[in-house]
Amino acid sequence: QVQFVESGGGLVQPGGSLRLSCAASGIIFSIYTMAWYRQVPGKQRELVASITSGDITNYGNSVKGRFTISRDNTQNTMYLQMNSLKPEDTAVYYCNRPVGVTRAPYYGWGQGTQVTVSS
Repeated sequence: QVQFVESGGGLVQPGGSLRLSCAASGIIFSIYTMAWYRQVPGKQRELVASITSGDITNYGNSVKGRFTISRDNTQNTMYLQMNSLKPEDTAVYYCNRPVGVTRAPYYGWGQGTQVTVSS
């Protein structure tokens, strides 16, 4: 059974940084493109960043230049380094495997990790 465990969220002031982690199990992690998504209550889940098996990265316009996605295939873990955080980055962050043109999530969701950016 595939499981994702997200961690590293918290409360941070605007301009601050956080590093999120996603530990994956039950999946041949190294061969898949993986992604971070985020969701604000009342809004659709948004793909934030993705990384291919060959470490090619892609970012949403709202986070380009501020967030960095990376992965450690030896640990089946993916990371999201978030710098220069803004209040609009406040959301629950999830990881998953994106598929297809729409980059919809292939597996069920983990519990997510809450990121709150506020002074």
